Amino acid sequence: MNKREVGTCYEEQAAVYLQHIGMELLWRNFRCHIGEIDLILRDGDTLVFTEVKYRRTEDYGRGEVHVDKRKQRTIFRVAEEFLIRSFPDGNCPACRFDVVAIDGDGAVVHYPDAFWRE
Repeated sequence: MNKREVGTCYEEQAAVYLQHIGMELLWRNFRCHIGEIDLILRDGDTLVFTEVKYRRTEDYGRGEVHVDKRKQRTIFRVAEEFLIRSFPDGNCPACRFDVVAIDGDGAVVHYPDAFWRE
C-alpha cells in the first residue's frame, strides 16, 4: 500500500468514528491551490474542519503533535477557501478545527477544538 492509500484508509476510519458520535460527513479531501483538508463535517450547526494524523509508532511523537503552526495556517487558509466557495453570500455557520489521531494499534483519539485562528 502506498502512502496515499494508507492515508485514505485512516481517514475512512476517522470518518466512521466521527459519524458514529453523531457528526454528518460533508466532504472528504477538499483540495484547492493552497492545500487540503482531510474531512469536513457538520456537528449540529457547526462546520468541523478535521485533520487526520496516523502514526505507526511514537518514535517521532504522536500524530496530533504533527499538526504544527504551519499546518494549522494552511488548514485555516483552505477552510477560508471552502467557506468562500460554499457560502458566497458570506453567511457561513460557526466553524471549528478538530484533529483525529490514530496510532499503530488503531486507537482513535478525537481532539475537538484542537486549535484556533490567532
